[in-house]
Amino acid sequence: MSLLDPISHALAAVVATAHTGLTSLGADPGAGTTWVLCVAAVVVTVRLALLPLAVQGVRLAHASARARPHLKELTARYKGKRDPDSLRALAEERKRISAEHGVPRLGCLPLLLQLPVWISMYHLVSDVAGGSPVGAMDAGLVASFGAASLVGVPLAERGYLGGGSGHLAVVVVLVVLAGGLSFVTQRFLVLPNTLSADLPEAMASAQQVMPLLSALGMAVAAAVVPAALLVYWVLNATWTMGQSAVVWRYFPTPGSPADVRRVAREERAGRAGRLSPGA
Repeated sequence: MSLLDPISHALAAVVATAHTGLTSLGADPGAGTTWVLCVAAVVVTVRLALLPLAVQGVRLAHASARARPHLKELTARYKGKRDPDSLRALAEERKRISAEHGVPRLGCLPLLLQLPVWISMYHLVSDVAGGSPVGAMDAGLVASFGAASLVGVPLAERGYLGGGSGHLAVVVVLVVLAGGLSFVTQRFLVLPNTLSADLPEAMASAQQVMPLLSALGMAVAAAVVPAALLVYWVLNATWTMGQSAVVWRYFPTPGSPADVRRVAREERAGRAGRLSPGA
């Protein structure tokens, strides 16, 4: 038994419940669209459950941005000092500044807590696509899923090939959508909302190529994962883009390019308000 089995079983329960609900409303239990909607139900349920972690991540970014200039000044003040007393004082000052600005010690915890969910979703789809029941996804539902198809492509089918040119075209479209959404989100919403001015050149360069590497990674993984998981990636990437757009526009990291745009936007709106008739 895997440590991730409870999460996989919880996700399976969401899929089974969504399938039962849809079929009770008249949906075809074996149709590909019904199963795609079940996958969408998983995305919505999981992302709503993880929303508090996303909010915590935004708060962490803001707290880190507020503390950054003070930590930078502190590092400059203790530059070259390697004696035990100075190192101890530096550590204490860092701790004080972080606590003062609300920076948690386990800053990466929100992201780490999401990883088991993503891995469990992969195992759930892979097991079901392979014909193995998982929790509430019993043999009958697994068989129904295995027979379902999307635009002629079986949701349980893996890879680019196997069903002719039509299969290849559908898989490529799903990969392009998932990879494209991920690239646009990272390049135009996440990076502009990230402080990178003081980062080492190598790290800043790595941040610039990460969106492309993420998209290419999806293209490579698509050769071995079921088509249903590609659907999940597209839907999940769509949610991520929308969520990132809200953060980028309304809650940008202080000092980031996105925050500069927000300030400029508010200043333009303020000037327009003052110049408008009757203002």
